[in-house]
Amino acid sequence: MIALRLLRISLHLFEGLATCALLFPLVGSETQRRLVSRWSHKLLALCGVSVQISYVDGVTVAPRALIVANHVSWLDIFVINTLQPCRFVAKSDIRSWLLIGWLCEKAGTIFISRGRVRDVRHIYQGLVTSLRAGEHVAFFPEGTTAVQGKLLPFHANLFEAAIEAGVPVQPYALCYVGIDGKLHPAAEFVGGMTFMQSVLAILKAGRIMARLTLLPVIQTEQHSHRRELADTSRAAIGRVLEGG
Repeated sequence: MIALRLLRISLHLFEGLATCALLFPLVGSETQRRLVSRWSHKLLALCGVSVQISYVDGVTVAPRALIVANHVSWLDIFVINTLQPCRFVAKSDIRSWLLIGWLCEKAGTIFISRGRVRDVRHIYQGLVTSLRAGEHVAFFPEGTTAVQGKLLPFHANLFEAAIEAGVPVQPYALCYVGIDGKLHPAAEFVGGMTFMQSVLAILKAGRIMARLTLLPVIQTEQHSHRRELADTSRAAIGRVLEGG
């Protein structure tokens, strides 16, 4: 059963490769976003992961914003993409993952190397340009994944891009639960776990629900310093996770 599901996931990944290579060059950005959203939905379904979206105070996806979220798993990118396909900033390690890394790159993911100041400066300018152009850009300010129930400190550097571009920050809170409603550890991609070990853990876990909560935007003109934006975003996400 696991082998058959792995085969289906592999075929879906190859379908994504073909779509990026053959179809993306022929269609506009709006069609590309629809394709990314639909492909992400199917990938999660093949992994046994459903998505539940909640909106705090009736908020919706901001038309222009820097999106930030807590980071639990490689699944996070695809969960967010089901709702709002984004350009993600992610660790350069992901680029080397078989098939997934290439797909992320073709979907517009921006890869950053740890500890390379020159990379951060170059990426920062690219973020400002993308945000000013109206693109949705997302990153995980913890800088790495964490076990559920533990929210790491937020790095503030890239929040500066929202201030310079004049767009708000919209926090998203993410958690993964089982059928009992409790946090499901199988979704966690932490420590020395490999990508394949994570996939197998998810497939063996049964049904998992990804809960994605959209929070009200934080206006950058009210927070003139990136550290304020980072702390305010972290506090907002923390309140949801503690309550969920």
